[in-house]
Amino acid sequence: MTPRDPAGPPAPLPSDVSPPPHGAPGVADEPSGLGALGTLGGADDDGAKGHRKPRKRRWPRVLIAVGVFFALVVAGLGGLVWQRQSSYNGNIDRIKGVMPDQGAKRPGPNVAGTENWLLVGSDTRADAATTGDGGQVWKPGQQRTDTIMLLHLPADRSKAYVVSFPRDSWVEIPGYGNQKINAAFSFGGPKLLIETMENLTGVRVDHYGAIDFEGFKSMTDALGGVTVDIKQSVYDPARKVNWTAGRQKLDGEKALLFVRQRYNLPNGDFDRIKRQQAFLSALAKQAADGGTLTNPLKLDRFLSAFTKSISVDESVSGGKLRSLALSLRHLRPSDVTFMTTPFRGTGTRGKQSVVLLDPAKSKALFEAVKSAGMPEYVRQHGGGNSLGTVS
Repeated sequence: MTPRDPAGPPAPLPSDVSPPPHGAPGVADEPSGLGALGTLGGADDDGAKGHRKPRKRRWPRVLIAVGVFFALVVAGLGGLVWQRQSSYNGNIDRIKGVMPDQGAKRPGPNVAGTENWLLVGSDTRADAATTGDGGQVWKPGQQRTDTIMLLHLPADRSKAYVVSFPRDSWVEIPGYGNQKINAAFSFGGPKLLIETMENLTGVRVDHYGAIDFEGFKSMTDALGGVTVDIKQSVYDPARKVNWTAGRQKLDGEKALLFVRQRYNLPNGDFDRIKRQQAFLSALAKQAADGGTLTNPLKLDRFLSAFTKSISVDESVSGGKLRSLALSLRHLRPSDVTFMTTPFRGTGTRGKQSVVLLDPAKSKALFEAVKSAGMPEYVRQHGGGNSLGTVS
């Protein structure tokens, strides 16, 4: 039924049709909304005759077509995302038997909602990667760890705290007495290293992650390089590389050389720790600010490189990683605090050069991690390492 035409009387109804009640669908009582729009485009011709030809109501079919189109697009994107997530999840190497056994003496559970990851970098100097897709994460007696970090995530995920441990830290290794902390990985692999860390800190390790430095290389190239700022020119005698003071754009190969340098740095391994932290910070900044997160191709390349480069404990499922990523989606590079375990200085034990941790200051830091008190700790003791420029 069409709206009443103001130019003439309504057309007579067929004898077998009753007039619709007032307000029934299809009758426009007010010259507004869809009823008003329905009078446009036909009143001039049909009004002179006293009535209009019924218009075919095409908008429901248009809406259905649009709805079907968007449903297909959403379904297609959903399928693509699912396929890529499945691929990323399949790239990750999961190590069985990494976490300490049930009967092991371990710290109690952490504060509800917080999470602690032990992150290590493999020290094989091998041509092929030893973590991630197809890699062997540990060979007894043949590997140590260049990088040992404890990642602490508060319950609200508003911040992240990364505590580095000097690889030469003189600590007690269960079953082996006092040794350099990186020897734990050589003696007993990830499990013994976790036990050593828990024994040292009193903090329960929830998850384990390992990456070979070759993984740094592939991730850097996937992002198109990262930028670091070097405080003063320095020469690496081990790899015969000159580093010029100032901002340096590093590709994957240069990044690998940058994080590996130890000799000829003013503060030795402590400067290398800062280099590694500066690189990780630059990597996160490039991923966040370099258009990676908004460019599907860049993001795919980076996530593919990342997931092919890491190994985790077997309890880290694809769902766990997705939930972790979602919980950290609002985290900015500036929300990550990097620090080094407090130490008194260096010394010797036998013929070994070692790092002597500061028991009292270290205990305060570990207690802050254990009790979810890191914000207060940072307020009292400072915001961690300055990574604007590094040696």
